[in-house]
Amino acid sequence: MATLPDKDKLLRNFSRCANWEEKYLYIIELGQRLTPLEDSAHSPENIIQGCQSQVWIVMQRNDDGSIELRGDSDAAIVKGLIAIVFILYHQMTAQDIVAFDVRPWFEKMALTQHLTPSRSQGLEAMIRAIRTQALSFS
Repeated sequence: MATLPDKDKLLRNFSRCANWEEKYLYIIELGQRLTPLEDSAHSPENIIQGCQSQVWIVMQRNDDGSIELRGDSDAAIVKGLIAIVFILYHQMTAQDIVAFDVRPWFEKMALTQHLTPSRSQGLEAMIRAIRTQALSFS
């Protein structure tokens, strides 16, 4: 995830966007920076239910206890939303992920009010799936 900004830089970059068109372009750019997900990970067990677009998320626990997230989507904006979620959960343990509420960060970015209802539902589905998987790791 070396090419993605940290949480604070994400907020700064978001606040520098002059309008929502620029923010959408930035979201798409973040998605393009995700490490490509190998074809074998585009499997039914990694698909996130509740997303209108195809979304795959793979989680694994590293030796230091941190959770590594990898993902992909067939939709550019959704892929960018995946990147934002990954930035927010970066280098957290399973317990940290379960305890961390991402919603205030979305509010700081005014993200949810500018997403279509189906994208908001998909974003919630991603968060639920990550938190559920993190619970199984802890």
